[in-house]
Amino acid sequence: MEARLLLVCSDQNSVNVLTRILSEVEITPEHPPSLSEGMKRLNEKRFEAVILDYHPSPESQEFLSHWRQSSKNRNTMLIAIVDGECEARPAFGLGANFVLYRPLSVERARISLRAAKGLMRRERRRTRRAPVGAPANVAYPGGGEMIVKLGDLSDGGTSLITHERIPTATKVYFEFVLPDQERPIRVSGEVAWQDSSGRTGFRFVDVPQASRRLIQSWLQLQAAASKSADAATMVSVKAGIKLPEEQKDSSVIGMSSNRRGERRFPCRLGAEVYRLGTSVPNRCILSDISEGGCYVETPSPFAGQSGVEIVVHTPKMKLKIRGQVLAIHPGFGMGVRFMFADSAEREEVLRLMAVLSAAPSLEEVRR
Repeated sequence: MEARLLLVCSDQNSVNVLTRILSEVEITPEHPPSLSEGMKRLNEKRFEAVILDYHPSPESQEFLSHWRQSSKNRNTMLIAIVDGECEARPAFGLGANFVLYRPLSVERARISLRAAKGLMRRERRRTRRAPVGAPANVAYPGGGEMIVKLGDLSDGGTSLITHERIPTATKVYFEFVLPDQERPIRVSGEVAWQDSSGRTGFRFVDVPQASRRLIQSWLQLQAAASKSADAATMVSVKAGIKLPEEQKDSSVIGMSSNRRGERRFPCRLGAEVYRLGTSVPNRCILSDISEGGCYVETPSPFAGQSGVEIVVHTPKMKLKIRGQVLAIHPGFGMGVRFMFADSAEREEVLRLMAVLSAAPSLEEVRR
């Protein structure tokens, strides 16, 4: 489902910059006209993230207090916009996950918001989701009742396959029976996204306790069945049984051959680099970093195609990532391509870039 973001900011220049960057990561923000209206939205809807144009004022403090006490949004990601002379530590003390500095830098804001989008996506993946394929009765004001097919289901929403475009600003009512269950589930929701193929995603709004228990118990059964299937697959692999092509899973995410297509971020990061298979640390400096790789300044670069492990320490995180040497410049350094074991490692690199973007100056971050 599309991420929902609340943008509480009175500076139109900042709003324009953020709206443009958010459109690049396919997020359309809700922009209330005032802090009081923003607090009202916190009561009405759940958001994946909130961007707050923070000032040391009673109004901003009231908004933060309201956010912390909100039953729907107290665990929502917070991105704070603060003055450039502020240090990051007090800003993070507000409860912010990311910090942007005024005046906004387009490049740094882009890095932070891309990292935030990755973390929002990972948080949503934690919600158990399973394919259904069962029929459902759907109705909404101004439209007749129709029978559609459920796509997948989580305890927070569902997707439907329908050829009728459902209005986005309306409440939709569902009734369905899940496979291997007998009791009907009745919930209401709202449109989260639609595509041209006829699929529509819904976010549940009102879920009675009885219906929620039925959904959660069914999802738990599906998860247990999935784990059993995965265990059977591992047994087959260990026994040397050849699996169908579609069941094979790559352990490393391939990197694009066009590395120049990625935005590179200049920095001065203290790090240690290890040749794979050794425990000897080599002190070095990372002088730029992107989502897919970095440049390591060291007088003794490793041979081309060598496998390496880079360890980066900052005051807020420790990152350990493996890679491969792609280019060497004796006496200067080497270019390294990251080799991600999974999407979580990629998101950790994005988080590091966001931490860098929160620093007004990019002096070397030492261990």
